[in-house]
Amino acid sequence: MELGAIFLTLSVIVITGLFITRPFWEDRRARSVSAEEHQLSSLLAERDRLLTALQELDFDHTLGKIPAEDYPNMRAELLRMASETLRKLDEAQAGSPASDAESRIEAAIAARRADSAAHASPLSEDDLEERIAARRANRKEKSGGFCPKCGKPVLQSDRFCPSCGKPIS
Repeated sequence: MELGAIFLTLSVIVITGLFITRPFWEDRRARSVSAEEHQLSSLLAERDRLLTALQELDFDHTLGKIPAEDYPNMRAELLRMASETLRKLDEAQAGSPASDAESRIEAAIAARRADSAAHASPLSEDDLEERIAARRANRKEKSGGFCPKCGKPVLQSDRFCPSCGKPIS
């Protein structure tokens, strides 16, 4: 082996070793999280979890998965837990007084519902069939048959086959 190849191999090994051991040499204080930050993070996660649970509860009730007599109690309990979490979150963030936490929860749920409704609105089979039929009726270019040379479908407005280029009479 040449001397240059040995130095190159050794330098790659040293650089790789330094890269692997870098976390052991870093300042551990920079990576530590304070108790307040940890509490704030857990409160934010709990808030998100409760909002998602409320949204799923409403969706399940809409689908009929939850009995009508159980729904108000379950929703009230989730709202109570969410309002308590928001009060704690307000106290942890800025010490501001908790004002009308339930209305903020309802506003957040409404925003999530609107967002999910914009992404997916389930259609019944009849509505879907009506849309397909209307789209087919509005389609300008109708099928004109098949190409006599290659057999691929052509439209009435085509003068040449889009596949093989044969003139269509």
